[in-house]
Amino acid sequence: MSESLAILVAETIGGTQRLTWGNESALRLLGYGIEDLRVLPVGRLFPTLGGGELKLLLRRERAARMTLPVRTASGADLEAVVVTTPSPGGRMWTVRLLSTANEQERALRATADAHERRFSALTERSPVPTLLSEQGMRLAHVNDAFCSLVGRRAEQLLGTGWIDTIHEDDLDGVIERVAAALEGDEVEIQARLVRDDGTVRTTVIRFAHLFSPGVGAGFVGTIEDITDRLAFEARLAHQANHDPLTGLPNRTLLAQYVAARFVSGTSGLACLFLDLDNFKVVNDSLGHTAGDELLVEVADRLRATVRPGDLVARFGGDEFVVVCEDVDEDAAVTLAGRVSDALAQPMRLGGVDVRPYASVGVTVQTAEHVMAEELIRDCDIAMYQAKAGGKGRVTVLDQQARAEAREKLRLVAELRDAIEGCEISLYYQPIFGTQDGAPVAVESLARWNHRERGAISPATFVPLAEESGLITGLGLLVLEETCRQIADWDHLLGPAAPPRANVNVSALQLDDNLPAQVAAALERHGLDPSRISVEITESALMKDPDSARAVLQQLRDLGVELAIDDFGTGYSSLAYLRHLPVDCLKVDRSFVAELADGHAEIASAVIALAGNLGLRTVAEGVETVEQAEELARLGATYLQGFSLAPPMTGGRTAAWFAARSGEER
Repeated sequence: MSESLAILVAETIGGTQRLTWGNESALRLLGYGIEDLRVLPVGRLFPTLGGGELKLLLRRERAARMTLPVRTASGADLEAVVVTTPSPGGRMWTVRLLSTANEQERALRATADAHERRFSALTERSPVPTLLSEQGMRLAHVNDAFCSLVGRRAEQLLGTGWIDTIHEDDLDGVIERVAAALEGDEVEIQARLVRDDGTVRTTVIRFAHLFSPGVGAGFVGTIEDITDRLAFEARLAHQANHDPLTGLPNRTLLAQYVAARFVSGTSGLACLFLDLDNFKVVNDSLGHTAGDELLVEVADRLRATVRPGDLVARFGGDEFVVVCEDVDEDAAVTLAGRVSDALAQPMRLGGVDVRPYASVGVTVQTAEHVMAEELIRDCDIAMYQAKAGGKGRVTVLDQQARAEAREKLRLVAELRDAIEGCEISLYYQPIFGTQDGAPVAVESLARWNHRERGAISPATFVPLAEESGLITGLGLLVLEETCRQIADWDHLLGPAAPPRANVNVSALQLDDNLPAQVAAALERHGLDPSRISVEITESALMKDPDSARAVLQQLRDLGVELAIDDFGTGYSSLAYLRHLPVDCLKVDRSFVAELADGHAEIASAVIALAGNLGLRTVAEGVETVEQAEELARLGATYLQGFSLAPPMTGGRTAAWFAARSGEER
């Protein structure tokens, strides 16, 4: 060790930091003998340091430097720069003492003073509000940014004046954090500051320990003003949970509100579900601006009519929900009646008096309600019961209808799983030409064999898919599987494979996406468009004939054949029919069945109409030889029915066509 430097070694012994060694320079500087030094606690050497400051000097993680009075053996204090360096284990420190009595140390002190002046200048000009205490709670310095934040002059804040800016409800917490900082901790707290003009700013105050030699423990405080950020976050939270048009809570907040008050097995919580009758008429006749005005007025009337403490929420569209606590069924129905009466009062929209009648469903919590969402779901069901009863009504939930609706919801969930899991299978029924009896195509028929319920009829699950928004997925599954099956048949049978497959399309699929979806499926499986015929019901075409015609023309341009299914069962316009780009009309099975009773008039008329328009016909539901012969005599192009060939799986269809091909050879 260099004898020109005063070097000491400190160690942690029995939980206390003690001096264990010193070189000759240190012994001369302090006036101790080596034996006396070895039993000396480090704190005895630095009398101005408290417990917190001593920890800052003897850090385990990194070196520390302080200018301190050092107590010599004679009891006199010697000012020195103290530099401590920890060993890797963190239990031993090398302590260097640099007396400021010589020129070198005076230069070091001057450098330190210069650093302090630069720090003060930096703090003063900083945009971060900053407090500086050199002793306890009393401020020695406050910068301009903090003065601007609280709207007060520096001389009003120095000493303990800054405490007056802390909101009285937050003062105890701030003082606790300051006390922790004085002990050596780094802490923070969210606290409100009161400006001189009385306005309040919400801030985060961070306190760090500061030790000033010869003075004592203090702190540096930095302040972050988060008032605007909190206001912005509150606006975002409000927007996320409230309807922007009416300002009412939205569906998300409604669910949270009911869940917070729902206790299974109790009663007294009620929901009213309102749906405006004929709201679409207002939108269509007076415009969407008038519709928005109506919704805002309805929201205002609901708020003014319900009891204080009741929640009014906009569920979506023209649907609203009222949630009441501590009511029985009679009180809930009475409130629903008041609401209906209030809404039915006329209001002026676009120069027209409008009475916004509503259908209201009422549900009061019972022991059968296990989850909060069941309560809202049940009042929705009750509202549909009210509409079915003639609109403008108040209806309490019917338990049988509730059971049916819940069963329907379960079936929808199971259908979704079946579609996503490709559990819907396809059967294929051959279609025959009347001239030679040869099979010319097959129709793809979706079948659902439920694992627990067994076979479920398409008459049940197809409308269910349309109502629940699953029809697009179901339709794409049928289209994709049909194209895959045709390609498989081609590979297995070659020229003997079915020439074409007919695929049914729902009215809800009849949009601009359909042609691209058909083209993509054909391309994936390398099929010519002529291998597919798209069947669309007459009622689907007549919903929007102009739009339907445009979609059909795109399909025709692809090279896909088009057929109108169930022709004659709807209300089609023959003028539109003449302009639709279709190839075939399918005679509904109900008209074919009438042939057995000697009534061939409608079937004959449909076949004759198709012939006059240059269209082919497929007679469905042919069950007897006599029906087949009569339809051939009437001029039907193709026949389809169980007696001719039943629907079959893809494998059985391949075997059936292979056998037919062998017989012909």
